[in-house]
Amino acid sequence: MIDQPKEHSKAADAARASITAMIGSDGSALSAELNALRKALFPPASQKVLRSFSSGEAAKLVGVADGYLRQLSLAGRGPQAETGAGGRRSYTLGQINELRDLLDDAPKGKRYVPHRSDGEHCQVLAVVNFKGGSGKTTTAAHLAQFLALKGYRVLAVDLDPQASMTALHGYQPEFDVDANETLYATIRYDGDQRPLPEVIRKTYFAGLDLIPANLELMEFEHDTPKALADRGSEPFFGRIATALGTVEADYDVMVLDCPPQLGFLTLGALCAATAMIVTVHPQMLDVMSMCQFLLMTSDMLGVVQEAGAHLDYDFLRYVVTRYEPSDGPQTQMVGFMRSLFRERVLTHPMLKSTAISDAGLSKQTLYEIGRESFSRATYDRAIEALDNVNGEILALMHQAWNRPT
Repeated sequence: MIDQPKEHSKAADAARASITAMIGSDGSALSAELNALRKALFPPASQKVLRSFSSGEAAKLVGVADGYLRQLSLAGRGPQAETGAGGRRSYTLGQINELRDLLDDAPKGKRYVPHRSDGEHCQVLAVVNFKGGSGKTTTAAHLAQFLALKGYRVLAVDLDPQASMTALHGYQPEFDVDANETLYATIRYDGDQRPLPEVIRKTYFAGLDLIPANLELMEFEHDTPKALADRGSEPFFGRIATALGTVEADYDVMVLDCPPQLGFLTLGALCAATAMIVTVHPQMLDVMSMCQFLLMTSDMLGVVQEAGAHLDYDFLRYVVTRYEPSDGPQTQMVGFMRSLFRERVLTHPMLKSTAISDAGLSKQTLYEIGRESFSRATYDRAIEALDNVNGEILALMHQAWNRPT
């Protein structure tokens, strides 16, 4: 080995320090700008607020005719809608849930409050993929919000240190989520553990709670190899299931947004799950990446099963995302996947839509933004695709509960 001159070594060290400082400076500058953007988008308290829903939208969500809601309002029963220009009535999601409670107290017939019964287990849906850009977080966030709009009690769990789901729900991870305020607080191995209810946050969606994420989740990936030698602590693959089990009585479904790699967090989530949803963009490189993900997942889950993990899945489904029906190669790839996986590929794909990407520019989902923000055709096409995908997943949940779909 040739000794480097001290002057050269000092110059190299200075260059490395300069790069480190540059990266840190860029990150801090970007963080400050994003925080300023949030304050501009959601004044005056920099907090997101869910829009109200027209009486027609409310009636559709509850499952009654719009005229019936008007009759209830005139009779002074249930929450009173806000009346806007032209006599248009609107309801908040909280009021929609009040209407569900009111109608569910009527003589038994149709079920308006869909909460699970004692004999129905809490659904834990792990949304996974190996590759960035597959629409994983978009799928998880819209699924969680769809289920909340349908009246279910939902817990969204952000397990990705990049914290995109956290940001979508109004929290900027480096400003709003402090140390020991993520799931790591509950699954860590030392004495600083916290009960899970202490890190769960309410969101502006009635019925939807959130466990936020930030970079501290990476600590679990670093701590676990050391803890594997400690026979006295609970194995890593059971810690997420144990944590979620402490609050499962409060929820009908939990949606886990997993990191885009097969680390200890993802394996723990898959061991806690009752169903796996794999997102895939129908292009060759993405499908090749998914192939590697499936092979590695199978191997790793086999290892943890031998170590005592218990897997009990109701279903595994592949969701085609960012699909362009006019793209011939994509259509061929979807056909290829259907020929291999058959019914495990959801019937409805999630279409690529400018409406979803435009909503993302303001850190919102399509369920948050009204139809008036887009051309009708663009909005209707995107919302129909979302509802179809999420409706299929809801039907699978009902099937697992032995409910009529």
